[in-house]
Amino acid sequence: MEIAKNQNTVPTKQKKIRIYILLFLIVALGLFLRAYHIETAPPGIYPDEAVNGQDAVQAIETGNYQWFYPANQGREGLFMNLIALCFKLFGISILTLKLPTIIFGTLTIWGTYLLTKELFQRERIGLIAAFLYAVSFWAINFSRISFRANMLPFILVFSFYFLFKAVHTKKWLDFAIGGFIFGMGMHTYIAFRIAPLILVVLLFSFILSRKNFLKEYRQYILIFTLFFILAASPMIYTFYTHPEFFESRSGSISIFSPDINKGHLFQTFVKSFGLSLAKFNFWGDQNWRHSYPPYPVLDPLVGIAFLFGIIYSVVTLIHLFTIRIVDKARNINMNIYILLLTWFFVMLVPEFMTAEGLPHALRSIGTLPAVIILAAIAFEYFLEKAEKNPKLYKKVVTACIIGMLLLIGIFNSVKYHYFWANKEKAGLSFNKNLTDMTKYIKTLPEQKEKFVVTSYNTLEKAPIEIFTHPNNVSFVYPNELSKINPKNVHNFMIFFTEQNTSAMKELQQRFPTLKLQEVDGALGSVYYILK
Repeated sequence: MEIAKNQNTVPTKQKKIRIYILLFLIVALGLFLRAYHIETAPPGIYPDEAVNGQDAVQAIETGNYQWFYPANQGREGLFMNLIALCFKLFGISILTLKLPTIIFGTLTIWGTYLLTKELFQRERIGLIAAFLYAVSFWAINFSRISFRANMLPFILVFSFYFLFKAVHTKKWLDFAIGGFIFGMGMHTYIAFRIAPLILVVLLFSFILSRKNFLKEYRQYILIFTLFFILAASPMIYTFYTHPEFFESRSGSISIFSPDINKGHLFQTFVKSFGLSLAKFNFWGDQNWRHSYPPYPVLDPLVGIAFLFGIIYSVVTLIHLFTIRIVDKARNINMNIYILLLTWFFVMLVPEFMTAEGLPHALRSIGTLPAVIILAAIAFEYFLEKAEKNPKLYKKVVTACIIGMLLLIGIFNSVKYHYFWANKEKAGLSFNKNLTDMTKYIKTLPEQKEKFVVTSYNTLEKAPIEIFTHPNNVSFVYPNELSKINPKNVHNFMIFFTEQNTSAMKELQQRFPTLKLQEVDGALGSVYYILK
């Protein structure tokens, strides 16, 4: 009922070299897909990304690096501080704004390999999982957006890798590293806060599957816990002193909010849960920043493999649990399937316990590595079955699976870099006009005064501000036009992020020599200039 663990756990030197080369090529491919044309895909810098950059710039200028940045509904500070480090080392640019997320996204490929190999004690399924993660549209997309959420898969795969390795080796250092990395999760993304529930379920699984587990591992459990607390304590203390930070925005969009469920909690829950599950195979996230609407977040082949993997894992777990209860037989493989299934459903909670913008690929990003590993199980299952058949059959099955994996890689790469990146809706969703305006402003002499009239969206100026600072740029809202007082009426320009006829007429009356120009760019980018 279960994928057999590889009995020959020590590959030959030649085989090791082949494995390392394959892994290097997979990680290199993943890095390429995450960094290629990063200046133009996504088509623009979304204001939420730019606010992270603003906090980073402010931290550099003031020296006030925070554990939690309260702006923009509150964000854990680690990601902004890493952006600040990139800005200090390499200067302020689109690449350096996104460099942390590119790095975390790439390292997660390696971590997925390590964890999968550790779980199944097989190199092949580890390489398959790493490849699927490297070419996943879902993973590629968020690895190219400067959102702190992209740290979450990294934290989870490496935490569980060191935890399972530690249980296997009984080395206190592995427990310490695993606990410390898991504790760092408190500094990443709000969805992590439910992740400790996975450890609680795992603890019961270890007790069931291993004889005298608590007696043999209690000191190691203590080490893991202490290092978790050590890493998490700054954020825990921050939440203790500022409890309003802990709630942040989650309460206003929770399905438990009467304003959301309208008195129908159960129906709201069923709908949210159903939409959360549907996004994997049927109807995906409809936000162009998160996905490629209306398609599911998984391509057809990986989607089918995921369904196979989750069904296979449930059936196998039921089988192992039954023989544990009925026959009193312990099987440590039970921990693998409990981890993957618990991981998937627990990290889906931040999505289906909210009722805004569902399906929501960002809130459920913590499920991504588990989904990929579950899909990898399907490919490994058929490869293993083929090994028990005649040589020709084995070659045919192997060739088919290699062909499918290559097709998956090509499909997702082209889907992102050719189709999605060139869609007008993608440009509009990332406010491409703001990035285009920024690039133009940077070409102008610093002595020329620039005034930018934004909408009433307080975040709209952020993408322009971080990349033009300091470049003699001032920002005003439409009700603040009186603040536009150039020092030299012959050497200034006024930019508009959107068409505002009344504001344009008012300013043209004040400055009759100015002529209105509409700047139309690619992918729906439009902004206006009075010059």
